[in-house]
Amino acid sequence: MALIEPVLLKSRLGVLAGRFDVDALDECDSTNSELMRRADRGAPSGTVVVADRQSAGRGRRGRSWLSTAGDSLTFSVLWRFPGSAAQLGGLSLAIGAGLAEALEQLGAAGIRVKWPNDLLLGTSDDFAKLAGILIESSSDRRGCQVIIGIGLNLAAPPGDFPQPVAGLDRAFAVLPERHALLAALLGGVVQALDTFAVDGFFGLKSKWQRYHAWQGLPVRVIGDGTEALSGTCLGVDDDGALLLATAAGTERIVAGDVSLRPAGSALGVRPAGSTLGVSRA
Repeated sequence: MALIEPVLLKSRLGVLAGRFDVDALDECDSTNSELMRRADRGAPSGTVVVADRQSAGRGRRGRSWLSTAGDSLTFSVLWRFPGSAAQLGGLSLAIGAGLAEALEQLGAAGIRVKWPNDLLLGTSDDFAKLAGILIESSSDRRGCQVIIGIGLNLAAPPGDFPQPVAGLDRAFAVLPERHALLAALLGGVVQALDTFAVDGFFGLKSKWQRYHAWQGLPVRVIGDGTEALSGTCLGVDDDGALLLATAAGTERIVAGDVSLRPAGSALGVRPAGSTLGVSRA
């Protein structure tokens, strides 16, 4: 039996229950892949798939995302927008801001966001990855279909990782009950989506920067095959592009596989095959 019971979740969602159609699975290959198949068969906007375990979970750039029953919360949300995917710039940041606010309202301490798609947890001397967001979109004559995948560590996963990782249990004296936690996160997602649908990322920019881990601090931006950029992180512009104040002026980082690290960090080794998109603001 899956750890999430949709009927119980519905009671936790309250007035938002009508916005979602939730299915809970013991296991699937990937919640994003499962939801994509359902979307192709006509699943409505607001369909949610949550799974205790993923056999082929993935994160950004095809990296694997490990999830274990009890120690993680992994789910995907289907949403549809009129128009094309070109209007979706900054959506992963908008979702991150919504999730961060939802966790803070539950009482979590130290929640921060990292450009473009991570939630971090502040530790005594650093930040550790807490959650990742994977957004996959497609367009047709009816508009744009978006699948928002979210993987959240409830406890820190075992093993060696290229960056520090943490579980949500470090942010609470007592971890919230799983249904209450998922309901709060879905509430944060739908609030972000409603704002984004009207105002785009601009409507959530100030909220995102309030949670930004390195706002106004020295950072390095590393892209494979390119020289690392160092400067002061100014946050993001109205479209969600990262702004970096350097000796040569303000650089606008708009796309690509990049690693954003605090200045002086030894981290930053990443797989080959990535690009760094930079323009002068």
